[in-house]
Amino acid sequence: MSEVFPDQLKQAVESQHGGTARHIQSVPVHQSHNGRTVWNGAVQIYDLTDSPSGATRAYAWSDGLEDGRRRIYALLHAGPVTGPREAVRAAILAEKTS
Repeated sequence: MSEVFPDQLKQAVESQHGGTARHIQSVPVHQSHNGRTVWNGAVQIYDLTDSPSGATRAYAWSDGLEDGRRRIYALLHAGPVTGPREAVRAAILAEKTS
């Protein structure tokens, strides 16, 4: 499967978190651990209105899986997730502890 477009990520944010998402910008994020790249790509930032969570911002991106498909991540700006880099870090940590 090819790269996921910002509109597809917008739909993921809205379906997972409710409300209406509006794309604000794309931010490059490089996450490494012990000198090894763990993730490198663009995180899309969305303003979020009318979400049941009360959050007003969300971060979304996709990552390629070994079978060629893509996994979509959509995290709210809440708690330790205060920006795109923290969103990627939270997703990586969540996967390692699950």
